[in-house]
Amino acid sequence: MTAAMPQIQVKALACPNCGAQVQLRGFANTLTAVCGNCTTVLDTSTPIVSILFEFDKRQIRKPLIPLGTRGKFDNTTYEVIGFQVRSVEDEGQTWEWGEYVLFNPLSGFRYLTEYQGHWNLVRPVRAIPVTGQTKLGVTLAGRTYRLFQTATAKTVFVLGEFPWRVKKDEEVNYDDYTCPPYLLSAENTASETTWSEGEYLDGKIVWRALGLPGAPPYPVGIYVNQPSPHGSDSRGALRLCGVLELALLCLLLYFALFSRRETVFTETRQLTTPASGEASYVTPAFELKGRPANVEIQTRTNVENHWAYFGYALINDDTGHAFDIGREVGYYHGRDSDGTWTEGGRNDRVSIAQVPAGHYYLRVEPEAEPNSPPVSYTIVVRRDVPSYAWFAIAALLIPLPAIAIVWRRYRFEYERWQESSYASKLGKLIG
Repeated sequence: MTAAMPQIQVKALACPNCGAQVQLRGFANTLTAVCGNCTTVLDTSTPIVSILFEFDKRQIRKPLIPLGTRGKFDNTTYEVIGFQVRSVEDEGQTWEWGEYVLFNPLSGFRYLTEYQGHWNLVRPVRAIPVTGQTKLGVTLAGRTYRLFQTATAKTVFVLGEFPWRVKKDEEVNYDDYTCPPYLLSAENTASETTWSEGEYLDGKIVWRALGLPGAPPYPVGIYVNQPSPHGSDSRGALRLCGVLELALLCLLLYFALFSRRETVFTETRQLTTPASGEASYVTPAFELKGRPANVEIQTRTNVENHWAYFGYALINDDTGHAFDIGREVGYYHGRDSDGTWTEGGRNDRVSIAQVPAGHYYLRVEPEAEPNSPPVSYTIVVRRDVPSYAWFAIAALLIPLPAIAIVWRRYRFEYERWQESSYASKLGKLIG
């Protein structure tokens, strides 16, 4: 059910300091109000409004969202009635963020926080989170949060209305626990601890919800509870990788078990190198049976410290269609100052994919290095021989996307936790 904003007359009072009108949109819930004209902080909890303090003009900050702006969050219309700026100092540096007070008379208060373009919609938490075995983790509503940072925040500027008594330079100790996209915060004072839970929002969602003109500030860096664009869990990619590897293994086993590996032709000859060169020749015809499959041509030689070249044409005796390939073998060895060495090899094999069934013969054009000794060579033609090289390549390629996903997610989390008070515990915290 949508909680709309009731049309209730807004209460107004005159600022005791400058006389400007101060509107109270939070009604009896407003304990502190700030004059928008002179930034005087007023105590409105009593019938006689009193001045608490006034901010120095140098402390004034301009909110990104004007007070009085209305918009819907969680199907409820809220009005922006207050704005405060808090700061943290650490190692000589100061960080500031803005907090907006949202109010609906029926649903109460919500808060919008903004830091360098990162937004969170925050609600108070009444339940007390359960502390884990160490202070580094708490559990709430089935979610486990990890302690991200502990610091002391100081209020440096306020504007509008607040359901608490604002104090000048008020300081609170806080602990932030993260479980993206959620953020659990504990604010600790001398008298109490209050818990709140925030949910990360894209700035564009905030701008649409409030109907603001222009574009929101672009987010800088990685925020405490910013969801990873690479997914919150890498196990899905790893599982898919495992399934594909298993399917590849099953396919490999299928080809290994059911490939025919049939030898359809074999012949041994002697290659000499007369001045006129070696003439080409054709082999007797042989039959390739069954479904279209690969044909492997093996060449085995006894070359030593020279090379030999073989031009092959696998020709269909019925259609005349030819598959032309050329292969060279060469084997060299010797000894030098660094010891013995070898280069090349005596044997070769090549595969022709998807050759239809039929009657075939080979046209062979052998050639040897000039003035080399005779070369003895054997040609072996085999049908339907599985090639495991493609399986090896596929097995190496399949994990690459999963590795990339895991690596990018790790880098995102690593950079996030570099901003933590517990960066030294990265090994335990990144998961």
